[in-house]
Parts: sequence; C-alpha cells; structure tokens
Amino acid sequence: MGRPPAGRGPDVPFPDADDLPDALLDLSVPHDAVNDIVAVHRATPDLARLRDRCAWTVLSGLGAVYDGNADLRALPPSLGAAGRLLAVFVAVAVAPHTVRHNAALGIAPTVTLRSLADIGRQVAKHRLRHGVPGVLSPYWLGNALRGQLFELGRLQFQRAVLGRRTGAAAGHPGGPCLDLHIPDFRGPITPSACDRSIDAAHAFFATHFPDEAPAVATCHSWLLDRQLAALLPPGSNITAFQRRFTPAYQAETPTDTDLLDFVFDDPALPLDRLPRDTTLRRVVLDHLGAGGHWYEGSGWFPW
Repeated sequence: MGRPPAGRGPDVPFPDADDLPDALLDLSVPHDAVNDIVAVHRATPDLARLRDRCAWTVLSGLGAVYDGNADLRALPPSLGAAGRLLAVFVAVAVAPHTVRHNAALGIAPTVTLRSLADIGRQVAKHRLRHGVPGVLSPYWLGNALRGQLFELGRLQFQRAVLGRRTGAAAGHPGGPCLDLHIPDFRGPITPSACDRSIDAAHAFFATHFPDEAPAVATCHSWLLDRQLAALLPPGSNITAFQRRFTPAYQAETPTDTDLLDFVFDDPALPLDRLPRDTTLRRVVLDHLGAGGHWYEGSGWFPW
C-alpha cells in the first residue's frame, strides 16, 4: 500500500477482542502478558481515539528515513495500565500497514514480523523491570513500524543519515548510512553471528533499497566504550565486535545508567545488590566501584 496522507485521522482498523491475542502473538508479545493486555483493551474503549491519532502519526511517515523519536511518547504514570500499553495498541493497529508496505518492496512478511518483534521485546523488558506489561521506550517502536529498521539475524539495521560527527570522521557527512543495533534476547554477539547478519544485510538493502546506497555502517552504543577492550579478555565477543569499527567519537558525559540498564535490566538497584555472575558484569561493577565511569562510543566501517 502507499503512504497514507499526512494528518489523516479516521479510525484505523483494529482487531476485536477475540482476535487481539493472535495479533499480539504475531508481534512476539510474551504469552504471559497477553491476557493482561486484552483485559486492559476491553476495559478502556475510550482509548481508541487516542490510539488512532497516534497510529496515523506513525503511518504518515511510513517508508521515510528520519529521526521520528517523537512518534510515540511515554504517557504519565497517572494513566496506569492504559498509558503503559497505548504503544502496544498503536503497534497492533499499524503493523498490518507495515507488512503490506514492506511486501510491496518485495520484503517477506516473516522479515517484517521479525523486525516488529521489538514490540514484544519491549513488553518483556518492562515486565522484567516493573512486574507488569508495558513499553519501556515507546519512541523506539516507530523505527520498525515505519519500515526504517530491520532485524536480519543477530543485528538490526536502521536506514539513517550520517550525523555531523560520525559523518566527518567517516568522510561522508550527511550521506545515507545504516545504523547497527544489538537487540536483547538474541543470544551472544559472536563474530560468526555478526558476520552472517552483516552479509544478509548487504544482500537485503541492495535488493530492496537499491537507490539509497549507504556508504558506511555506524553504531552508537555502550558496547563501543573503548575501556571495555582494555578490561575484558582479548577473545571476548564485545572486544571482537569493537574491532569491526573505526572509532568516530566517544561521549563526553558518562552514560553509566544506560549501561547498567542494558547489562542488569535494573539501573535503580544499588551497585552492591547487582549480580556479579558474568565476566562483563564483574568488569562493569569493578570499574564503577573504583570510581570510573562508562561512556557511549560511536564508530563506523565502510559498507
């Protein structure tokens, strides 16, 4: 299907309550969260208007490449379960449009649904953190829903434009690029898994987005903090992942909380209560305990 008109606001087709579980499972929502989400949907019919407005905001950018982090915003805690789950309902409404849009580009529905698994991933992380289903980062879901981000094996690849600093470092300021992301719940980032994912992405983007021709792949992540290479074993998966990239820059402001979020899933816990059950976790805690900090790193490699 083509891109819906910007600003349009009619009702977006939404499954009835009996069909909603299937739609949630198609988006990899954890089984133990489905009943709770369906119950909230049944109890809040007045949420439909806001859901449709948000869905059309996402759909107005279907297929575009831009920073759409404002597409879906976190709602006030005072709205309770309805606020926590609005992004899930928006995703259910938008996903069929995403599947059809991508299919028109020759992209198999299985690839699109695997890319939309970030919806279920977010629900799982919220439940792990807070004990109830919700969405930790609603803004993130817009990337896959707009057909901008694709999960191809171990890594995700987001159609993007080079930022000023990375573009200057790579010699391609303002040009198209692919941003790499490392999703949770996909096993270790072994060199072989990353190689296969990158090989698949080369073929995928050349076939389905031939006019974009990205010059480089980029990554902005705590995984590229150069201190990790000095503190982890030389043969670690993280060290091997870092070696793929030419450093572009490192954040000047510490990002300790972000790293604790990804490594421990609960950055609010005191450091002495966090588990030390892996080499990475021990390295992270020992470094912080010695007064050090962690910083997001950015890097690139030729595509």
